[in-house]
This record gives sequence, C-alpha cells and structure tokens, in this order.
Amino acid sequence: MAASALTPHGTAFPEEGRCGYFVEKKKRFCRMVVAAGKRFCGEHAGASEEENARKRILCPLDPKHTVYEDQLAKHLKKCNSREKPKPDFFIQDINAGLKDETEIPDQLVPISSLSEEQLENLIKKLRKASEGLNCTLKDQIMSHPALHDALNDPKNGDSAAKHLKQQASILGNIENLKLLGPRRCFVEFGAGKGKLSHWVDIALKDAEKVHFILVERVTTRFKVDGKHRKKNSVFERLQIDIQHLCLNKIPLLSKEKLPVVGIGKHLCGVATDLALRCLVETYAASCEERNEEPLAKRIKNDKTEKEINTLAKEGNEKNIPEKWTPVAGIVIALCCHHRCDWRHYVGKEYFRALGLGAVDFHYFQRMSSWATCGMRKTSLEASNISTKRRDKQNDGSEEHDDGGYTITDDSPESLPGFLTVEEKKKIGHLCKLLIDQGRIKYLQQKGFSPALQYYIDPLVSLENVLLTALPNHSSSPETSA
Repeated sequence: MAASALTPHGTAFPEEGRCGYFVEKKKRFCRMVVAAGKRFCGEHAGASEEENARKRILCPLDPKHTVYEDQLAKHLKKCNSREKPKPDFFIQDINAGLKDETEIPDQLVPISSLSEEQLENLIKKLRKASEGLNCTLKDQIMSHPALHDALNDPKNGDSAAKHLKQQASILGNIENLKLLGPRRCFVEFGAGKGKLSHWVDIALKDAEKVHFILVERVTTRFKVDGKHRKKNSVFERLQIDIQHLCLNKIPLLSKEKLPVVGIGKHLCGVATDLALRCLVETYAASCEERNEEPLAKRIKNDKTEKEINTLAKEGNEKNIPEKWTPVAGIVIALCCHHRCDWRHYVGKEYFRALGLGAVDFHYFQRMSSWATCGMRKTSLEASNISTKRRDKQNDGSEEHDDGGYTITDDSPESLPGFLTVEEKKKIGHLCKLLIDQGRIKYLQQKGFSPALQYYIDPLVSLENVLLTALPNHSSSPETSA
C-alpha cells in the first residue's frame, strides 16, 4: 500500500496510481489505473468522500450493474433493462405452440437416476421408432466463390476458419436451391453478429431489391450489418425472441411483400422449432389466407410490357422465383437438440403417431447429447470451455464453438457402463434424427419439400446437419386459388 493512513471505512488508502473509489460490496478500492493527476478512474470520476460512503445496491431490473440506493427511483426510469414499449411485430407466444400442461410431469428424474432396465426400455422404444429411417444422410458439402479470399486468408485462426467453411457451405447450398437472387427478403434467425447475412449480401453483389432482417434476442457486440450501407440492400435488426415474432407486422415485409428466405447457422434447439412455425404457420399461412397479390402481377401493374419481358429474362438468369410464394425457402443449420422443448416442438403429431409422448421426447432430447460424446475432453477442460461459451453467448456471440459440452448427470460418463462410447454416440445420433424427422413431417404437412443433409465435415463441426425446404408448386397462392 502507498500509505498506512486509514479511510473512514477502516482500510488503507489505495495504491499510488490507482482509483480512490471504495467499492463497498468488495470492501476494497477500485483497482483501475487513473490518469496522471487524477484521483478517480473514468467509471468513478467526480466521486467525493460523501458519495464514496453512500451505499450501492444491485439494480432490481438487471443485477449485472449497481446503483446508489438513494437514486434507485430515478435510475429505474432510465435503466436500459427497463421494460420498453413492445413493437407491433411483438405478439406474445405467437410461435410458441399449444401448451398442454397435463402431458409433462412437474419433475422428471435425470437419465442417470434411471435403472438399467428403464434405460434399456427407452433405447428399445427409440430403435423401434427409428425403424425405416435413413440414418445416412447425403453429403452436400459445398462452397461459394464469395468467401474464396476469406477462406484463404493466412491470418485466420482455427475458430475463424471453421466458421468460414460452414458459412461458405451454407451459402453454396442456398445458391444450389436457387434461392440466391434479387427481389427477396432474407430473414436470419439467431443472427448474432449477422455474418451469414453478410456473406449472402456479398454474394448477391448489387442485386436489386434485397432486404435482410436479422433476428436476435440479445444485444450483440461487433455486428457486421453496420458495414452494409449499399443502395440496393437494406439491413434491419430486430432484438426479439423468435417466440413472439410476427413477420406479417414488420413494416418492411408488409409493404414490399417480397418472398422470404429463412436462414440460420446453428439455430439452437427450440429456436429451430420457433423459426419454422414463425415462417410456415404464422407468416405463410396468414399470407395465403389474405390471398396476397402475386409478385408478377404487382410488377406488371407498374411496368410496361417491354420491361416485363426484360425482367422475365433476367429472372431466369438470376434465380427469381417463377411463382410467388410467401416463403421461398428455408436453409437452417441445426444444433443442440438437447435444448429442445416439447411445448414448442413442431413434430408432436409425428411422435404421437409412433406411440411416443412428452416423457419419451424429454429423455430422447437429453440422450441426443450423447452424439457428441466422442468430442469430450476431461471434465475440467469441458467445464472451462462450457463456461467460456456461456460467457460468449451472454455477450452476444454469434454461434457455438464445438469444443466440449457441459458434463451433467445425463452425460455418458455418469451413466451405467453397459453401453460403449460408440454405442452411446449411435443412440445420440438416432435421437437427433428422430427429432429432425418430426420437423420433416411437419414441413411436408405444410406444403414444403424438406430434406436433411450433411453440409460440413464432422471434423469441422459435429453439428453438421442442414435442414432445407422448398415450397411445393401446389402450395403457391397462384395455384391454390
């Protein structure tokens, strides 16, 4: 310590060059370095001895920050965590699905507490339900020239290279499905920093009338959408949970009525089900009910015959849909099936048709994490990585880095040893496949042609399955009228 004199708090003065503000909660002085000639750091600039003695308390709206107790009322009126007026496109639980409280018991025992016989019965149910499913998906690992320079940048670290490879393959699949073209709106769910939309925009170059809606429920740092100020593309970021998002109420979509392409990279667990319902149930169904005027007719109202012929010719060259449909396509990289939820799951009917219910779904989604047990490190390493990942997610990072899942009481290490690691991995993959098959059946019922494929090598990411869907021609408003 720089001095032995004591403050009113009974503690020595701060070290020389350090902030003189006393942090009551930690019973010590702030350790931030101060500028020459200054007593306090920027955080505590202007603090006096009287202010130093005042009590700070946790903000009741957000315990991540504190406030002076005597200024709490004033702070609550301007706190960034206060409840703000809801936008028009916020409709409570619009994509949540029906709630059936009678189906799920209040408390279910963890898998590690099940007897060997109970666990064997669950696995038998799983294998019976999975009979006839194609367990080997098609490899659809692609790339796109838009990312060529970025992929070959020697400055890339391992993590950056992994994400670029995945973004390149997703972009290649979008183009392969003829969804990469002008006059449409890309809605990126779980957008994070918005890098997938960033590369889509670069691939489209100066395409006409391209809009991007980036949906993310948390505040995100280092966003890339701010870099896009081009004349022909519009970026709009919505901070909202997909569960409450009504696309019909977004001014950009209600005004332009462009075909929507739903995209997402590592859309975690339940978010995939919410996004699918948001697209094909809340948005597409509503547009069909209102019998929206097809894009071709709207263009014709505003263009001469010569211009129409020119647009038609360009459309064939630039992947413009021949028939207008509210949702032109869906391309979502799946992950984290262990974070699914029965209430929000879109494949309930499929499960019930197989004689399965909410309890079976609960255990299958928990067992789905076994698919990644081959990547597990020591418990300590996995715990450290998991903590870092949670910190990143809370900080608004865009997606997962495969590197170790949290070791829980449902993890393979804590289960009875009658199954080998390889057997557990196969069971985990079966659980994922069964859950995804429910999503496939849901999309088929809603008039789409869906498919599952591997879009990246498992050495890059173990969460390497891509869900794609295109509308059937018969489901187009033009043909169904």
